[in-house]
Amino acid sequence: MPNILPKSVQKLIDEFSKLPGIGPKTAARLTFYLLSKPEVDVQNLGKAIYHLKRNLVYCSQCFNISEEDPCVICKDPQRSLKTILVVESPLDILAIEKTKEFHGKYHVLGGAISPVDDVGPEDLRIAELLDRIERNKDNISEIILATSPDLEGEATAMFIRSKIKEKKLKIKITRIARGLPVGSDLEYADEITLTRALEGRREY
Repeated sequence: MPNILPKSVQKLIDEFSKLPGIGPKTAARLTFYLLSKPEVDVQNLGKAIYHLKRNLVYCSQCFNISEEDPCVICKDPQRSLKTILVVESPLDILAIEKTKEFHGKYHVLGGAISPVDDVGPEDLRIAELLDRIERNKDNISEIILATSPDLEGEATAMFIRSKIKEKKLKIKITRIARGLPVGSDLEYADEITLTRALEGRREY
């Protein structure tokens, strides 16, 4: 049966379908929703998507996404240099910042160790974290491991802990715990849950 949709419409449906959580039906609904909107709205969306990666860089200090290097958090003089909170992705930083409870610096790993997905320690920014700790060992007093409480996140936290311990530095290593159910993603946790997890972190 021939495709009755115009090529441009089918192309957009196909592209939407590549997004996580978007199936063919949802992709089609989104496409026809855009067709119903004024052309200027569609153009604005297109421009936003087009410029998304062109205007962004990775912060050379924490590897968060930013429009400048260093990012606004790393260059903020009000943020404490003593504590580094290690997360998997920039989305985790966004979630934690909403709690307004953390006032230190971050380090974004870029994922978690996952043998099933062929992601090893060398594929993450663990070496950069260890180098950062070594360079600032006289200023850092605590490393908070805030990887997600699933198997991959736990494996990543354990690996980082072992590597830091090997350096025999007098730095406390903690792990956020209370309030985060096992198997959940950090980015989906609400602000109260994250606040309690930060408050209830334990030495690791």
